[in-house]
Amino acid sequence: MSKTTQLWLLWFLLTLIGGSVLVVGMFYGGPSREKLLIGKTTSGHHQIELACGACHTSAFNSKDDIEKTCHGCHDAELKAAKDSHPLKKFRDPRNADRLEKLAANKCITCHTEHRPEITNAMGVTLPQNYCSLCHQDVGKNRPSHIGLGFETCASAGCHNYHDNTSLYEDFLEKHAAEPDVKAKPIVKLNSKKIETEAKGKPLSLASDSDAPANKPTDTKIVSEWLATSHAKGGVNCSGCHAPESKSAEDIAANWTDKPSHKVCSTCHEMETATWLQGKHGMRLAKDMLSQTEGLFGLFRDKPLTPMRPELARLPMQSKAAHSELTCTSCHSSHAFDTKQAAVASCSGCHADEHTKAYEGSPHHKLLVAELSGRGEKGTGVSCATCHMPRAWMEDEGGYEEFLVANHNQNANLRPNEKMIRSVCMNCHGLGFSINALADRELIKRNFDGRPSVHIESIDWTMKRVNEKGAK
Repeated sequence: MSKTTQLWLLWFLLTLIGGSVLVVGMFYGGPSREKLLIGKTTSGHHQIELACGACHTSAFNSKDDIEKTCHGCHDAELKAAKDSHPLKKFRDPRNADRLEKLAANKCITCHTEHRPEITNAMGVTLPQNYCSLCHQDVGKNRPSHIGLGFETCASAGCHNYHDNTSLYEDFLEKHAAEPDVKAKPIVKLNSKKIETEAKGKPLSLASDSDAPANKPTDTKIVSEWLATSHAKGGVNCSGCHAPESKSAEDIAANWTDKPSHKVCSTCHEMETATWLQGKHGMRLAKDMLSQTEGLFGLFRDKPLTPMRPELARLPMQSKAAHSELTCTSCHSSHAFDTKQAAVASCSGCHADEHTKAYEGSPHHKLLVAELSGRGEKGTGVSCATCHMPRAWMEDEGGYEEFLVANHNQNANLRPNEKMIRSVCMNCHGLGFSINALADRELIKRNFDGRPSVHIESIDWTMKRVNEKGAK
């Protein structure tokens, strides 16, 4: 065999081996797939980066196909946020000239994945002065903006491309004179009552448990369960561990030791739905399941495992690194203690500066005072108060509203100004809230102290109001 033939044979074998590694990595998943990614994903998508089928619905899908997947995940959120740059705005013929400058009717124009070298905050992959493409005359129309760079438009307290709900001028004027801390700061539920449907007669005795005899239920488990609203509402052991089972035989045959979030959703639909939208549960959302058809349909993505703290990009507690997140990760298995879930469960995983600074902070002191009876009910501020606030939410048809804790903990952090109306203004004035959320160092200290940053939005608004009054 000639040397040339040997080299060709070696090249063929190496190509075959390399191609096999590529096929196995891409279509069978596993750690090798992560190494084959064409670039680091954004912070919003890195948890699902191995579920290629979440965005790439086929092996050779087009940009339009990817665009559809963007809308599939984010349309409901944008609708709720009252998107200030909705798609319909760019379907208006009067804005046709603007589309020639920036194709703002396409998500992927501003958000391109796997481009870490050009990715800015909020996953934006355009230069930070992109606003100038359509609003180049703002300096003429707004004297207050003369000299400001277009890269400052998205500063806290100024403009949010998709939602200016807390920033438009009428709102700024209305709340301009509010004190830093309101006369009666309180975080309370809406006065409207939500009727809870009982599942059966109240259960109050250990003998009421319908767990199979071969499933040991110690005194602690039974005591925790009997003290919950589950038992008071007639939800027995089988309600979670063997749902839909009627007889003792069915319960024993269908018993599941560790029920999934799907069982929780049968009663807590809105809480589960929002949990699946956030970073805690997004890996288990239905869109993350097997979707991508591989070579000739022979291979498919494997469903993602539950989120684990070791997969996060924020600092996390090493002891919690390998824990898989489910509903009971925060609420425990039988006690469902919301007080524990509101603080201790958070700090049990998170180890960033903001979380570590919570204990001893002004917010924490208010919570301690409330729990000890020294403070008025509703004045305490926990992690969940700000990051999983109570909110009125519509059902899928957009009709009936439910008061629930929004378990999408990331909902009011993209950007953090979204927290102003839903959380901060329960206790603080608008100006103080804007300044506090713009002060990164204050956030690290968990708001221990006063803002050292001043955003001029309200000042500009009131100057315009006074000028109009003078005229």
